[in-house]
Amino acid sequence: MNRIGILRSVWPALIVVVTVARAANLGTLKGIVHDPQHRPVAGAQLVVRAQHGTSSYKVQSDSNGEFQFTDIPEGEYDVTVNAPGFSTLERNVAVSSGKAPVIHFQLELAATRQMVEVSGAASRLNTQSSTVQTVVSPQEIAQTPGADQTNSLAMITDFTPGAYMVHDMLHMRGGHQVNWFFDGVPVINTSIAANVAPLINPKNVESLEIERGGFSSEYGDRTYGFFNVVTPSGFNRNNEAELVTSYGNFNTTDDQLSFGSHTDRFAYYASVDADRSDLGLATPTSAVVHDQSAGVGGFLSLLYNPSAENQVRWIASLRSDHYAVPNTPDDQAGGIRDLDLERDALAGFQWVHTMSPGVTFSLSPYFHFNAAHYVGGPGDMPFVLDDNDRSDYVGVRAVVQAQKKEHNARAGFEAWGQRDNAFFGLTANPGSQVLQQQETNWANSDAVFVEDQYQPARWLSLNAGVRLTHYGGLLDENAADPRLGGGIRIPRLNWILHGYYAYYYQPPPLNSLSGPLLQFALQQGFGFVPLPGERDIQRDFGLTIPLRGWSLDVDNFHTNARNFLDHDVVGNSGIFVPLSDLAARIDGTEVTIRSPEIFNRAQLRVAYSNQIAEGLGPITGGLLEDTDEGYFLLDHDQRNTATSVLSLRLPRHFWATPAVSFGSGFLNGDGPAHLPPHTTLDLGLGKSFGEDWSFSVNATNLLNHRYMLDDSNTFGGTHFVNPRQVYGELRYRFHF
Repeated sequence: MNRIGILRSVWPALIVVVTVARAANLGTLKGIVHDPQHRPVAGAQLVVRAQHGTSSYKVQSDSNGEFQFTDIPEGEYDVTVNAPGFSTLERNVAVSSGKAPVIHFQLELAATRQMVEVSGAASRLNTQSSTVQTVVSPQEIAQTPGADQTNSLAMITDFTPGAYMVHDMLHMRGGHQVNWFFDGVPVINTSIAANVAPLINPKNVESLEIERGGFSSEYGDRTYGFFNVVTPSGFNRNNEAELVTSYGNFNTTDDQLSFGSHTDRFAYYASVDADRSDLGLATPTSAVVHDQSAGVGGFLSLLYNPSAENQVRWIASLRSDHYAVPNTPDDQAGGIRDLDLERDALAGFQWVHTMSPGVTFSLSPYFHFNAAHYVGGPGDMPFVLDDNDRSDYVGVRAVVQAQKKEHNARAGFEAWGQRDNAFFGLTANPGSQVLQQQETNWANSDAVFVEDQYQPARWLSLNAGVRLTHYGGLLDENAADPRLGGGIRIPRLNWILHGYYAYYYQPPPLNSLSGPLLQFALQQGFGFVPLPGERDIQRDFGLTIPLRGWSLDVDNFHTNARNFLDHDVVGNSGIFVPLSDLAARIDGTEVTIRSPEIFNRAQLRVAYSNQIAEGLGPITGGLLEDTDEGYFLLDHDQRNTATSVLSLRLPRHFWATPAVSFGSGFLNGDGPAHLPPHTTLDLGLGKSFGEDWSFSVNATNLLNHRYMLDDSNTFGGTHFVNPRQVYGELRYRFHF
């Protein structure tokens, strides 16, 4: 065989070898482009450029948001994603032969003219141009000392002006009626001061959206604040799990195991957690006595995109918490052993359907169960209380949204029903049973709303809406709540002036005194009439100043409340019953500052509030007692509050987060004097070991300043600030 013959016979084999060798060094890059709600984005432009070379590739996402690059050489690449209405996304990816994981690119909405603080986090609540908003990221929650602990609300109070904890209750803008949402699904709860347990573990928060005013007409029920928890969907995990475990003084441990994964169109996330401590509720003295707490919980999210036009999501949450009500040393010696047992369950579903370009329909049925059981100990004097209150809520919300040219209009309805099942038992000590009574009450709320956000010019945004509500419970009430607002962007400076004027209706708690319980209240010098709903008028005006990456926001607000909802105790019984004051007025000025990353090492957040909260007698509903007429300071009145959180990225993957909080002092007794001012320092220090491990040491109230925080009516009466707590936390992420 001559050379030509040999070459002809060998050539096909050489081609196969070269082809196989070349294919062995080629990979595939595929994935999905979606919006913050994980709905696919069609027509997105993707450009892939080699980090070490000149090659580049282009492709466009299809109607399902999917894309695929084939036969790309192995290596590191920069990916740029662009789509109309969204901010440009840039990511680094690695392409490996034989591996083709599905990569999800989440596009954030382009900068809008809404009046919100600078943030890259996504919002699941529809906001108006006048909405005053704060967003907290998961990294800020994880690295701020105490913020990711189950029984802490530091993820709110450390970043939100005018938000603070007092007598184990969250207060905001002078009130304690707030709305919670999980991924936009409402968590209805009309009870006041019945629960101290958390609704959600902060470790399940992907981002926290906080609205302080200027609420959309789509939302009702509460005036003083909205909290929307955006939970992990699972699209950011690929068969990944994370274990978080911690231990500290007071035998405190707070642990969670979470896991999630996804396919092209389906994602899941689930978690289980447990916590316990010898320091639970705020103590009535500086001594920590009979203050154990323990809880378990679980969370589940399932998200599915069956098509480009449809998305469905299921969420479920379960919690059970056990609190020993703290004692004074004398109470402990007297044998008092009260308990507070709480349970909470939530199930929600959301379907989002794109009817046509710019028109969407969403449907959200939901269920919420909440129970609080106060169990008095045998040593209680003069009465032993057994107070078990259980509430069920079933509701549905439907919304149509249409965006066309300068208009963004929404219309819809929300309806929910409530069953409240309460048991009251009271035994004299010494003595026999005074009363035992079971009550079941029903209520329903039906609301329709319509609103439009109109942008006649690039520098001007106006919004107007109305919400009509019918409430049927112990009383039947109707409300018509108009809401107006707007924002003006000053050319060149890009400063934003915003303001709103709005009416709100808050359904009352479904509490009643009748039969033997009412007779007992009368013997104690009290009366009872059904609670009316609270009706509020709120106005706000403010200025947002962006400057070289910094953001300064100043807001002044005024709230006039009629039938202001509050609570008090029936004599020495321990039975807390809601009441309504004739009116309340709350005035405040809020300031927030957020810095850019300074030298790629530090970021600062500051929140300040100056406010005064006053009530007006007499009492108009609920627990009736003799009160002075005229204005008086509410027990949670505190004129000045300030917080600052400094996030530091240090060399060698270390980080540090000092946080300082200041309060000028709550009302002392009936006032008008206030308790002394107080300052608390928290500190977190941590280090990451690669991508999978991290460890941190955290201290709250580092200097161990002990002082009386308040002396209000609730569990234990007076309350002292918690002593210094130090704990270590380990995080480990792994694949399964």
